[in-house]
Parts: sequence; C-alpha cells; structure tokens
Amino acid sequence: MSVVLITGGTGAIGAAIAEEFAKTDDVIITYSSAEERARELKISLHCEAVHMDCSDADSVEAAAEGILREFSRVDILVNNAGISLIKPFLDTTAEDWRRLMSVDLDGVFNVTKAVAPSMVSRKSGAIVNISSVWGVSGASCEVAYSAAKAGVIGFTRALAKELAPSGITVNAIAPGVIESPMNSTHLTENELAALAEETPIGRLGKPCEVARAVRALAENKFITGQVLGVDGGFC
Repeated sequence: MSVVLITGGTGAIGAAIAEEFAKTDDVIITYSSAEERARELKISLHCEAVHMDCSDADSVEAAAEGILREFSRVDILVNNAGISLIKPFLDTTAEDWRRLMSVDLDGVFNVTKAVAPSMVSRKSGAIVNISSVWGVSGASCEVAYSAAKAGVIGFTRALAKELAPSGITVNAIAPGVIESPMNSTHLTENELAALAEETPIGRLGKPCEVARAVRALAENKFITGQVLGVDGGFC
C-alpha cells in the first residue's frame, strides 16, 4: 500500500485522482480554501485532508512536515493544484501573472522541494505533475496559463534526469479539455462544444480518464521524463 499525496484535491481532477488511488492506497489531499469540499471527500473516500497553500513555501513546509511525521513517507506525489486565467495578454496585469505563476509553477516547485528529500533518502518514489495541453501547444488569451504549464513540462523533464539515479520517476500529464466546474465557469456552452468538436475523439475528457493515466505513470518504474497527453488526440 502506497502513501499518495495529491495537491489541489478538491477540484474535479484532483478528486478523481484521489478516488482512483483511495481504492488501494492511503491518500492525502490538500486544499487551500475549499474546506467543506475537503471534509466531504475525507469522509467519502476515507482519506486525509490537509490545508496547504501551495504558493506559500512556509505553508507547504509546515504541511509536509506534518504529513511525513504522521505517515513517515510519501510514495507518490501528484502536483495537481492550479488556477486558470482567461484574459487577453495585453489586459493581463503583473499581478495576474504573478498570482498564476505562484500557484501553477511555484507551487510545483514548493511541494516537490518539500517532499522529494524523503524520497531520495529512501531511493524510491514517483512524482506526477499535472500540466495541460495548452502547455504543449499554447492557447490564445491564456498566455500566462500556457507559460506556467509549459514550465511544468520543463521542470518535469529536467527533474526526471536528476532524480532517476535515486530511483524516483518524474512524469507529467497534459490533459485536454476536461469536463469540470472550472471549465464550465470560464467557458460558455458554445465554446465547450467547439472545443469538443476540435477534439478528434469528438468529446471532452472525463476527470476519471486523467486519474487512470496518473496511476499508470506513477506505478510504472521504467517510465520517466515523459509528458502523456490525455487529450482525445487534440494535440
């Protein structure tokens, strides 16, 4: 039985990943503001829920120390926490840019930095980072988001080479457009329908399809430094 830490575990994809691993493993999800949703998942999935602001290194360090003290290890880290921003580049403020980077890219650094040393000491572990199809191809009016998710891919490929001698795999998932409250909040029904039509498989993805891909990468010890598109052929 593995100990699995999933950041941003209250969102659609994070909750699906937690549900997938909770079938067989000890799961810890983190949340920043959705305390009620975290409490619901803790009960329904029989998992642990820990408050963590991934953009705040001190918050991450304190939470990671508590997790390692209680569970003694983290076998699988899933860096899933993220926010989005749909705004023309010329309207994007420095504050918009910094806020998105602090969560989507700095957050991956902060959490990995806090957890990876314990993996290195045990010569074992798996890290799966959630990027995006837009980190691969870029998206109009999502320059900041695309840049952050592209950064996650670069981080993944470089860290995989560095940690491989310690028996740790590092991979990324690049989801396409997934059915989620975040997408339905920021995109109209017509826009979602258009994206589904652009996807060769002819529909949007499901959170559970991302979750199963995360498990596959986390459990295969001969796959590292890879970016797996779970996008219906979009990219």
